[in-house]
Formats: sequence, C-alpha cells, structure tokens
Amino acid sequence: MVGKNIIDVGVKDLVGAGLAVDEAKGFNQKLRDSIAKVNICGDTGNGFDSLDPKELWREITNRRLLKPWHPHTLHQLIYYAVYDNYDESVNGPPTYWFPSLHQSKCTNLGRLMEHQGPKLLGALYKDPISSFKQFQRFSVQHPEVYWSIILNELSIHFFKPPMCTLDTSDKSKHGGTWFPGSVLNIAESCLMPNSHLKKQDDSVAIVWRDEEHDGIVNQLTLKELREQVMLVANALDTLFSKGDAIAIDMPMTATAVIIYLAIVLAGFVVVSIADSFAPKEISTRLRVSKAKGIFTQDFIVRGGRRFPLYSRVVEADPCKAIVVPASGKELSLELRNQDISWNKFLNTVRDIPQSNYYSPSYQPIDSITNILFSSGTTGDPKAIPWTHLSPIRCAADSWAHADVQVGDVFCWPTNLGWVMGPILLYSCFLTGATLALYHGSPLGRGFGKFVQDAGVTILGTVPSLVKTWKSTRCMDGLNWTKIKNFCSTGEASNVDDDLWLSSKSYYKPIIECCGGTELASSYIQGNLLQPQAFAAFSSASMSTGLVILNEDGFPYPDDEACAGEVGLFPLYMGATDRLLNADHEKVYFEGMPTYKGMQLRRHGDILKRTVGGFLVVLGRADDTMNLGGIKTSSVEIERVCNRADDSILETAAVSSAPPNGGPEQLAIFVVLKEGFNSQPDVLKSKFSRAIQANLNPLFKVSLVKIVGVFPRTASNKLLRRVLRAQLKQELKIQSKI
Repeated sequence: MVGKNIIDVGVKDLVGAGLAVDEAKGFNQKLRDSIAKVNICGDTGNGFDSLDPKELWREITNRRLLKPWHPHTLHQLIYYAVYDNYDESVNGPPTYWFPSLHQSKCTNLGRLMEHQGPKLLGALYKDPISSFKQFQRFSVQHPEVYWSIILNELSIHFFKPPMCTLDTSDKSKHGGTWFPGSVLNIAESCLMPNSHLKKQDDSVAIVWRDEEHDGIVNQLTLKELREQVMLVANALDTLFSKGDAIAIDMPMTATAVIIYLAIVLAGFVVVSIADSFAPKEISTRLRVSKAKGIFTQDFIVRGGRRFPLYSRVVEADPCKAIVVPASGKELSLELRNQDISWNKFLNTVRDIPQSNYYSPSYQPIDSITNILFSSGTTGDPKAIPWTHLSPIRCAADSWAHADVQVGDVFCWPTNLGWVMGPILLYSCFLTGATLALYHGSPLGRGFGKFVQDAGVTILGTVPSLVKTWKSTRCMDGLNWTKIKNFCSTGEASNVDDDLWLSSKSYYKPIIECCGGTELASSYIQGNLLQPQAFAAFSSASMSTGLVILNEDGFPYPDDEACAGEVGLFPLYMGATDRLLNADHEKVYFEGMPTYKGMQLRRHGDILKRTVGGFLVVLGRADDTMNLGGIKTSSVEIERVCNRADDSILETAAVSSAPPNGGPEQLAIFVVLKEGFNSQPDVLKSKFSRAIQANLNPLFKVSLVKIVGVFPRTASNKLLRRVLRAQLKQELKIQSKI
C-alpha cells in the first residue's frame, strides 16, 4: 500500500484492503468525488498534480468517508496514499486533524481568547485559530496576566487570597513565587460545588466499573464523594498527626481516589507508590518519604487473576498498613498486629455525629501535599514534592489543551504512583468533569467496553497500550464515537498506531503531551486550535517558554527547523523549587546557559522542530548516538525501522563502540508481531535500506537481534540502557572470536 498514490487507488485496491466488491465500488465513487472537489477548489491548471494532500485528507475526514468499523488496512491505504508524494522536509509533518472556526470558539481556550484576545493583543487578534501563536507568546511574556485569568476559570477556592499573582523580587528563586500569601486546601476546591462551572452537588464526580462486574457502571455524585472523603479524613485524625506522610500503594480505584483527597484535605501528605513495585522499591519510597503509614489492598484483581499486594507491603516495611479488600467487604487474609482493615478503620468514626463533615486543613500554597518519585532506574529515585500549586497547573493545562469541560467523562488508565494519576484526578475535579475509572486491566476488551458504556469523551493512553489494542484487535466492534479527543503521553508515539486510534472516533485529535513530574504538567502539547499531526506536538503549552540549544549551548532562532536539547524558561508556574533528597539547583539549573537574562531550566529531552513549527521528541539527551560523526537519536531511527517490514511490532535502537575502540556500532533490537518469524539478516538489510533512504546514506546497521519483549520501567518507559549493555556484551564476545 505504501507508495501508491491516491489517484491510482481503485476498486481492486479497496477490495484488497478488506471491503466487499459492492462496498468498494461505492467507496471508490465517493473517493473520486472528494478528489474532484478538492481539485476544482484548488485548480491551478496543472491537473491532479496540484492536489493539496492536506485539503484532500480534510475533505475525506470531514465527509466521514472512512468509518471506525472499516478495516485498518483501508485506513492505512487511504492515509498513506493521500500523502504519498508529500515532502515533509518542505511542508512539515502531514496533518490529519484541522480545527474549524466554529468549533474553536466553543473550546475553553477559544472562548477565553474571544473574550480576552482583543483586550490583550489589540489589533493583532483575529480569531482563536489564526491568533493562537500570538496568544501563547503573550502568555509566556506576561504569565502573571495569563494565570490571573485562568484562576477564574477553574474551581479554586482560597481561604486567604494571594497578594499578587507572581513575585519575582527574590532573585534566588529562578521560578519566582506564585500566588504569595495565599492559603487554601486544594482538596476542598475539588469537592465543593462551583456555580461558575455549573458544578453541582448532584453532578456525577466518578464513574467506575469492576472488571469482575462487566455490566455495571457505578457512580458517585459530588456530594457523595465529599461525604466519603470527609469520613476518611476524620478517621485519619484518629491514627496520624498533622503533617504525617501517608503512602498509597493501590490500583487507581474510586476508593484510592477518596483516600488521596482525604489525606490532602486533612493536612497530611500523600506518598505515591505504584502498585506494580516490588518490595525493595516500596521500601525505598517509604524510607525516603518517612511515611508513617500506608494504604494498600489485599490483592490486585486483573484478568480474572489475583496478584498479592499486601504481602509485598509487609515485606517492604513495618509501618502501619490500612488494608482495603480488593473485592467484597471482607479481607481474605490475616493482618499483622499493627495493621488494620479498611472497615475497622472507618468504624472508628462512623458512629460519631457529623462524621461525614470535616473542616479542611488550610495551608500556605507552597505546603507539600504529595510526594511523587522519578523512575529511579539508578540509585534512589528523586523525591519530588507537589504543593497546593501543582494541581492548579495540571488542571489548567488539561482545561486549555485537552479542553476538559463540565459534562466530559475523562478516562486515562494510570496509577496514583505515577504523575498521570494526580494529574487526571485534579484535571477532572477542578474543571467539573467526571473521572472514569476501570478497576482491572486496560489491555483487553473489558476496558474498551467500559469506555463505550461509560460514555467516555476524553480517553488518555500510552503508546504501548494503543499498540496492544491494535495488534490484538480486542476493541473490534466497540463504539468509541462519543470520544471528542484522545490524549497520549509516556513515550514516543507511533504514526500508524495513532492512525488506528484516531480512526476509532472519526479522526478526532490526539493531544500529545510531554512533561514531567517536577513540572506538574506538559511543557509541549497539542491543542484544539491548531492542526494536528500524528506523533507530533503542535506547540509549547500555555505560558511555557522554551528554546532548542545547539551543541555549543546557544539557542536556535525560534522559527528555524532544528534539533537539540531543550531549555525551559524558569518562570514555569507549578514547577518544583526543591527536591527532598537531591540538590534541586544542581539537577535542573547547574551548567545550563543564560538566555535573555534568565538561567534556563534543564529538562533533558532532545527536541526536533520541524518545518511548520511542529515539535517531535527524539528521546532523552542520554539516548543520542554518534554514527559516523553525526549525532542522531534512538527514536528517530526507530520511527524508520518500525515501518520497514510488516512483521515488526516495535524496535529499539542503541549504539556502542567496540571494546577495542572505533566508531559506534548501531544495533536494532526487534519484537515481532505474533505469528511472524522474520530472520535477523533479512531485517538487517531492510533496516539499512530504510535508514539510508530516510535518514542518512552513511548510517549502517551492524546487528539485529530479535527478542520476546523489551525491558521497561514500572511506568512502561523503554530501558535502552539495558539493551545498550547487552550490545556491549555482544560486541565484546565478537571481539574475542
């Protein structure tokens, strides 16, 4: 299919892509009509050679010619044929989604721009689409103005309002002091009605389904959620002292969310631990955070199987555990003497009058509410504190970029142990949207059916999940057309996987997000006011300033296509100003260049800015390689190799110098699709040809190794350093032969 131009696609090709003959004939006629319409509208007298592929793809998707239930092979055929002669080096990445002016004015950010744009930008303001770049630039240059406006758009209640939006008088603080003097409790803002947002007590706050009960979608109203949180907050006061750190090591269930909010509401500190961690990793996080207790479950139930969780916690640390039953009302195991069951914990206050009322613990805005951790692949993971400020940032970015609104149902399979858990929680409750949770594995059809039955309107993913859904075809026949947009983060996206995902809802946009725990948000992100390209970011996030640095540490011009390490402007609302077990200054600022009087903040990503201004993450700074004196990234090579052969599920590119010195050798590790049996030598030739044709004719693949699975962190990030170590060992063995 790749290499066939859309003009040459005929009925035979459509049948080959999975359509019945009669359906193929009807489809072909509609396709010809679309081509003719675009050709007439853009006629330059050069016939079909002048067809604008972007306009043709817009016409095809606007007409909904391609249906979610059509075979993926058909979607592939049409998309790649439309963009067959497209030159990315001249035109930038091919776009698949285009905002309309009417729709743009109905988004959160578009509505805000229509109201504030003429006042802030003057004659420069035209409309939300054509003025987006100017408005984003304004938010960078005047962050105090932007954030004072955004506060009024979210469900934020201050017990004591801030003296100002931003104080930059303390020069020792690179990022300034945001909302100085303010006092609040961010959990209270999550739980109280808000007339501006039309967030009411009877609004549905959470919907969820247990994997074991496929037909039931449970729900909690805002009032019911508030009462349950306050009950838990009262019980916490009987066991802990204000300011204590209390861990949560549970799947992200409705109960886990209630516990999280209760800990914050009562003036304690959440310690986030992923439920996938081994005892050693749990122990490290409890030790670093000095946790006084931990909430956990007896078991994790996934795919009809029970996986022990409480026993891992017991092995990790002797601190007090409150144990929630995974299913039913009773625990199925015995507890240690110092531990307590969930029911006994709640019963300590159930009989007390007004046990479902709690007066929030109000704190200065820079008080710590949550301790999260970096992946920690070497040494102790960095302990990253979130304050009451951090949730405002993550909710605001979701409001502006993913357009999370009252009435939306937002689902993102994640965990409170990773940054996406708190981001999802606050993004729902501070905007008035409904949080959708699936108590089970997101890998199979049960999750997809929940998305359908719960009426999810925004679905968050990680690329490896999408790859699994696509390869197993487990979502075939489900209706995801209520989804208005998708989100994706965690690792580099794959164009063809994103094509599959977007097609499930008539090519709705996928909002790519890339950020970090220490930023409480994404520093680059898609949005609904700019055209979107698969596996690319259309802009820096609102109020985020960045530059791309060359090898000498100097910024490239803002409009130049380039690649290099990113440097963030230090005035980043919501970013950390401290680490609990590391030197914040050394980690994020030491050695970074100064730009326009600001010392840039380190993030560690290698960014590529394309023609047209799209951004592509090429990997981490330590995932770059030097091939024949030319620097390139693992991700860039993997993008090419992933499409080199139909047998490939995914690839990982690493390089290493031979033991006795010499130029770096490029190796491609490969995971094959189920049922395929490709040979390394054949793939080696295909990879070399693809890389030389698409990247650089001097690059050469030295080794191809087929493996069953790739090593990954608990947050599912690819561990290239493990593969790099394997390559070094291979080269060492070869040198002795």
